[in-house]
Parts: sequence; C-alpha cells; structure tokens
Amino acid sequence: MIMPGMDHDLYPFSALPRRAPLGLPEGAPVAVCPVVYLEDWALDPPQGAHSDPRFGDAYGTFKPDYRTHTWREYGLRIGMFRLFQVFDRNDLTATLAVNANVARRCPNLITEAVQRGWDVAGHGNYANEMITSEMTDDTIRAHIRTCTQTLHRATGDRPTGWIGQDFGESANTPQILAEEGYRWLADWPNDEQPYWIRSDPPILSVPVMSELDDVQMLWHRRVATPRYPQIVQEAYDVMARDGAKTARVLLLGIHAWLFGMPHRIRYLDETIEYLVKQKTAWHTPVGALADWCHLNTSPNETE
Repeated sequence: MIMPGMDHDLYPFSALPRRAPLGLPEGAPVAVCPVVYLEDWALDPPQGAHSDPRFGDAYGTFKPDYRTHTWREYGLRIGMFRLFQVFDRNDLTATLAVNANVARRCPNLITEAVQRGWDVAGHGNYANEMITSEMTDDTIRAHIRTCTQTLHRATGDRPTGWIGQDFGESANTPQILAEEGYRWLADWPNDEQPYWIRSDPPILSVPVMSELDDVQMLWHRRVATPRYPQIVQEAYDVMARDGAKTARVLLLGIHAWLFGMPHRIRYLDETIEYLVKQKTAWHTPVGALADWCHLNTSPNETE
C-alpha cells in the first residue's frame, strides 16, 4: 500500500522524530563513510546509452568525446594516487565505487585499494552509461551483472554494495539489485539514517549526502574549493549534535578526477584530517556499516 504523501511503494514514509533512536557501535553519533569514485568515460558509448546531461556534450555532437573522457582519465593516471596519499596519511579506509571498465583497464588501482582494506562497490560500467527508466529490466540486469562479474574477477569477491552512476535508477532497480545478491545501495539522498527498501529480499538504502558530493558542490555549483573543509566540518558538527539522540550517517563522495587535482588536494586533506580527529565518530567503509545494519536493524516497517 502506498502511504499518504508518497507516489511509490519502494519504502514506507518515515519522519525521523517518530522513529526509535538509532544506536551505532560504541555509541558513535555519526558514521563517517568516505566514498571514492573511480570512473571511465567511454569515447564512443553504445547506441541508447544515457549520460548525465551536466557532463560532456549533451547533444551528442562530438564523437568521440575526448574532452570528457580525459577529465575522468586524469583520475586514473594522477588523481587517485594523491587520494591514496591523503587516506594513508590519515590512516583511514574508504569505499571504492568503481566503473567496471576501470577494473578492466587499470586493475592495479583496484588492487591498491583492496590491499588497504577498502571495500569495493559496483558503480556501473562507464560514467556515461547511467541506468534509467528508459531501459528494460533485462537490460538493467545485464548491466548490473556485467559490472558484478568484472569486479568479482578483479577483487576475488562479489561486491555487495551498489552506487549507481550519477545515482541513476529505474523503479525496479532496487529489486533487481536484491535479486542479484546486493545487500545495500547508496543512491537516495532523502535521509540521514539507513533504511530498508521493500524488495525481496530487503535491500538497505544508505543515504548519500548529495550536496556535499565534491562534483555537485565544486564542479556544478562552482563553490570555491577553499570553502569545502568549512562546509563539511559544519555539516559534521550539526550531525554529531543531532546524533547524540539518534545516530546519523555522513557519506562523503569524492571523485579522483576532481579532488586529485593539485590545487584541490590540500583542502581534501584538511577535511579528512578534521573528520579523523573526531574520536567519537565511527569511521567506516559503507560495507561495514551495511553489515552492522543487517545484523542490528530490522526491515519490518515501523511506521
């Protein structure tokens, strides 16, 4: 049944003040979950592929699209190694959301992340092949399976988490992901706590803080990069204060092709250093948070 005020039945509506308090390990008020995106832009994507119109040539005039391809490739050749240095220096692990073609082209980058204890999440096949409602369920399933199998070969483990390219989904994508063995997804920016989606079996939605995503903030909205540490710090402080009553999740999206640039990396380092100093926070990859939720929360509807 669709709840009042909802236009779908993917999950029940739930106002946070009416929920039972959420507790995290050791009473942490906030789970800080960095997600690093490794992406590859196909020079000549297949017929019918969809890309976020904010990137590249929305009208398809320029093919192959070298310009947008080379932005992403910078992250693979240069930017990711700067990000590794920042996370190593701060003794912090992250979740790597990776396009399948990155695993095919640059398996060493996946190995570097896994050796550091990072978890790996599916992120589609190319950065310009989003999942949309214009795709059939069979096409979406094939898309997900291709990514899953590629990452399985690259890491030795099947990924259990999915973050859609540019958060693209159809109404049936959560169910397809659940049927393909995924335990969590992070496409929805509608909350500050994980919640269960009505799929069979249930799949956990880990909320993404989309306005703190570096591409959203620095690339599209043109916020000056030196402001980034202050904005993230303020968000954390408010969430920690509110999380003293019921815990929150801060999923911080970081793209290797953007924050790996030499004029930006300093500000990411400052931000990560501040977050790591918050000793009451739970600093964790998304996969570990999802595993904890699977063991300690219930998919049964409470509202």
